Amino acid sequence: MSTETTFTKEQHRELAVSLFNRTWVLMDKTDRTEDEELEMIHMAHTSRYHWGVVGDHVNWSRGEWQISRMYALIGAGEAALKHALANKRIHDHYQLTGFDAAFVAEALARAYRLLGETEHMKAHLAYAHQQVAHIEKESDRDYVLAELATISR
Repeated sequence: MSTETTFTKEQHRELAVSLFNRTWVLMDKTDRTEDEELEMIHMAHTSRYHWGVVGDHVNWSRGEWQISRMYALIGAGEAALKHALANKRIHDHYQLTGFDAAFVAEALARAYRLLGETEHMKAHLAYAHQQVAHIEKESDRDYVLAELATISR
């Protein structure tokens, strides 16, 4: 089976953005059906695939973050951790800082919380809080802190 596609770069980008945004809508929904949960899983992975074709390391990181967060929302700790660790590899290779580094740590903390690994969760929460100091925009800092507050210590 060939993995070659006939999409243009613009089409890949449009699909990546559209699927990311649609996934976000389903992530925000509190009363998802089982079919919507499966749709959310498929869209998050497909968005990340398209970012892999046309995006850069920030897009890849945010795609892995979204997949990890989506799995955390549905209680799939192992899958959440797998994608949080994929995001950490991107973080380590490209030396992400600030907003994106904070969300790498947020995803790890959330996944470790689901898996009952409290010490790992605390360590990644602490790192995320350190990264907040490097975020220039106040609204971004506030957003990160609000998200971190949703992870129980």
